[in-house]
Amino acid sequence: MKLDKNSLEALELIKEKVVLRGRVVFVSGTFNILHPGHLRLLRFAAECGDYLVVGVYANHKAQNAVLDVQLRLEAIQSVTWVNFAFPLYDSPEDFISVLRPLVVVKGKEHESGYNPELRALESYGGKLLFSSGDTTFSSLELIKKEISSLNYATITKPADFPKRHKFSITGLHQALDDMRSLKVCVIGDTIVDEYIQCDPVGMSQEDPTIVVTPIVSDRFIGGAAIVAAHASGLGAAHVEFISFVGEDGIGDFVGKKLGEFGVHAKLIVDESRPTTLKQRFRAGNKTLLRVNHLRQHKVRGDIQSKVLEYIKSVLDGIDLLIFSDFNYGALPQPMVETIIAECQRRGIMMVADSQSSSQVGDISRYHGMKLVTPTEREARLALSNYEDGLVVLAEQLRKKSSTENVVITLGAEGLLIHAPTGEKDGWITDTLPALNLAPKDTAGAGDSFLVSTAMAMRTGRPIWECVYLGSLAAACQVGRVGNIPLKQNELRAEIGI
Repeated sequence: MKLDKNSLEALELIKEKVVLRGRVVFVSGTFNILHPGHLRLLRFAAECGDYLVVGVYANHKAQNAVLDVQLRLEAIQSVTWVNFAFPLYDSPEDFISVLRPLVVVKGKEHESGYNPELRALESYGGKLLFSSGDTTFSSLELIKKEISSLNYATITKPADFPKRHKFSITGLHQALDDMRSLKVCVIGDTIVDEYIQCDPVGMSQEDPTIVVTPIVSDRFIGGAAIVAAHASGLGAAHVEFISFVGEDGIGDFVGKKLGEFGVHAKLIVDESRPTTLKQRFRAGNKTLLRVNHLRQHKVRGDIQSKVLEYIKSVLDGIDLLIFSDFNYGALPQPMVETIIAECQRRGIMMVADSQSSSQVGDISRYHGMKLVTPTEREARLALSNYEDGLVVLAEQLRKKSSTENVVITLGAEGLLIHAPTGEKDGWITDTLPALNLAPKDTAGAGDSFLVSTAMAMRTGRPIWECVYLGSLAAACQVGRVGNIPLKQNELRAEIGI
């Protein structure tokens, strides 16, 4: 049989993509108006193999088509389960004979009727399955959109803070322009965050346990790795990332994603430490359970030597070094002190964050930083001070760590900024409220704030402008689920004209 040229072109593209993908599943139809029934069917089809191909009937083939084939095709291409979609000008059975998919899926309503595809499938041993999918699809596409989409409507930009510190919000565009020349180096713990979206089933009858069914999972690079990815997304000219991974598939995932984000990664394998994986089981946009797969012992001395040898080779020309410490053993104190000394000798600006959410760290061990950004809990842990007010806390931390600027992050309450006035022994403290009134996922707030504030500071902007820009970056980041690298155009859109 002779296929239409459009079908032949589609076949060539599919062959290129499927070589490494395995089992092909084929679905065809008019898809006049994409509705929940279609989504259920497509999800079922995607689960039947490795690569889902969808043929959308051309206008002359589609019965009762209201929309042009191009519009119907675009709707199908937007569905996350579909790997390849194209306009189908031939009959499905003719195309199947050449494509030879493992499985063809049709709606349950076709099971008792005539199915011309069956003959083509029987000729080579393919299968015809009927299903309308199940109802757990319900919010999956909404979840996918929530993960990737950013809602600017929930972000506020208080005018009193810029007025107090004599800068304009629109002037922040210049800071973003200047970031494009920066060379940034990030060192710290690599973490992978996995979000497992679940459908709540109910309460177990055997014991008082909530029962859920996993529907879909998404993995994101996290820890210091996302800090490096943010730096690249925000326009840095070059980003070096130095960290440790295990000899496992999670580590391979990190390397691949960082490459996609434009980060030059030096990932040193430590066989004794699997790549840190943090799983969040979620239902109804709420996290039900977190499971951490990690080891917290310090990296070996020989591996530390490799890091120091490499970092000395790349520091020349670096504008900014970021310590992103999650206190899982990636940054032993002797190694930190050597890196600080090397940066000071070269005049490289340094900033640090040392997270202590489910673990214990000490931000004060990072001496001589331009900026540190602890939470209130992290600052109190470093000082063993659980009584004094925030201003006293910030000043004590500044003195103990010889840090120029201290920003204490307060979650929904915003920030406390403790910075020099420019006069001898003069310091000023101010606050900035949280800018996103309805955050979806606060996990990435600190990372995006740290890197955007630090990069702006390296361009020579005043601390007040920098923390405002960092707060806008954090507001954008918490407006979606998962640690997705922030891009300059997203931040520019929020700054406005």
